[in-house]
Amino acid sequence: MSKWPIVTLGDVVALVQREEKVNATKEYRLLGVRLEGHGAFLRENVMGTQTAATKLFRVSTGDFIYSRLFACRGAFATITDELNNCYVSSEFPTFVPVNDEIDVEFLKYWFRLPTVIAIVDSDCTGSTPLTRNRFKEKFFLALKIPLPPLTEQRRIVARIEELAAQINEAKGLRKQAGEETETIYIHKLDLTMTSHAKSWRRKTINDIIDSMDAGWSPQCDDHPAKEGAYGVLKTTAVQWCDFQPQHNKALPSTLTPMPELGVKEGDVLVTRAGPRKRVGVVAAVRQDNPKLTISDKLIRLRVNRSIIIPRFLELSLSSSFSQEHIIQKKTGLADAQVNISQTILKSTPIAFPPLSEQHRIVSELDALQTEVDALKRLQAETAAELDALLPAVLDYAFKGKL
Repeated sequence: MSKWPIVTLGDVVALVQREEKVNATKEYRLLGVRLEGHGAFLRENVMGTQTAATKLFRVSTGDFIYSRLFACRGAFATITDELNNCYVSSEFPTFVPVNDEIDVEFLKYWFRLPTVIAIVDSDCTGSTPLTRNRFKEKFFLALKIPLPPLTEQRRIVARIEELAAQINEAKGLRKQAGEETETIYIHKLDLTMTSHAKSWRRKTINDIIDSMDAGWSPQCDDHPAKEGAYGVLKTTAVQWCDFQPQHNKALPSTLTPMPELGVKEGDVLVTRAGPRKRVGVVAAVRQDNPKLTISDKLIRLRVNRSIIIPRFLELSLSSSFSQEHIIQKKTGLADAQVNISQTILKSTPIAFPPLSEQHRIVSELDALQTEVDALKRLQAETAAELDALLPAVLDYAFKGKL
C-alpha cells in the first residue's frame, strides 16, 4: 500500500453553485455524465422555454461533477475546455479544488476504482425507486482519499493516460482484426459462389425445390418450449448459415399444434418479414426438430436432393449472387418493416455444380468457418484481457506502485 497521507475530500474540494435563473430567451447547453468514469458530454441544446427547470447551474473548466442518481455506477467527471460554461441541473453537484492540494484528473481516476465505487454504492440513499440510488454531497465530502503531493498526482495522471492510450490503441487494433476476421468467410463464400465453372448450372429457386411454404404465428407464451413440447420458431432462430432452435416460443397447451409445420433436417429457412437487415437471412436445419414449427415470418424450402443439397443452397442463397436479387425485391415503407414474398423467392437466381462438388465446397467452407470461429474466440479472450488492463493500472497507481 502507498504511504501517502489520507485526507477527507471535504478538506481539499468545495461545493460550488453558479446558480442562474432560467431565461426564456436564452439557449442552454445541458450536460450529462457517462457511466463508469467515461466523462461528461453535451446532452442537448435547449431554449429556456423548453426546460421545466426554473434554475440551472453553470460549470467551468476544471470543475469536478457527478450525477447523484448514477454515482453508484461511476458517473463522475471533470469539465474540459469544450464543456466550459455549459449547464447542469441540481442533480449534478459541482466541486472545485481548494488550497491547490488536489488535481481533479487524479480525483477522476480515483473514482474509477471498483473499491471506491463500492463505498459510493453503500452510501447511496433513498426510499423510493426514483431516489434509492442518489449519492448525497455529505457522503461525497466525507470520503477519504490517499493523497500524494500535487506534483506526484500529476505525474501519476500522466502515466495513467500514457498507458490508457496504449491500451486504447491495442483495443483499436483488436477491433480492426475482428472486423477483418468477419470478412474472411464472407469473401471466401462470395468468391466460391460467383466463380462458376462450365459444370455449374444456372436456375431459379423454383427449379430446384420440391415445396415452399410459410408457417403459423399464434399467440405464444413468452418463453422457450420445454424439451419435448411444441414451440414456434422466432425469426432470430435463423442466423446467417446458422440455425438456432433455442430461439422459439412455447405453444400454449390451449392451442392445437400443427405437426406438419415442424422442421426437419435439410429444411432451408428464409426470414420473410422484419427489419431490412433481417429479411432474406438463410439457414438450413441441421437435425429434425418435429415439435418446433415455423412461423408465418419464415419461408421453408424443401429441395430436390437429386440436384442440390440443402447446405449448399443455404450457402448459395447467403452469397451476394442470390442476395442482390432479394435485396432489390424487398418491399416496405420503412427499414423497420420490409417483406419478401414466396414469388420473389421462387424467382431468385441460383447456381450450383454437380453434387460431388457441392459436398466438397460445403466441407471446405465448414472447415474455414471452424477456423474463423476459433480465431474469434481467441480475439474475444484478448478483448477481455485488454478490458482488465486499465483497472489493473489504476490499482497499481493508487497503491503508489506506478
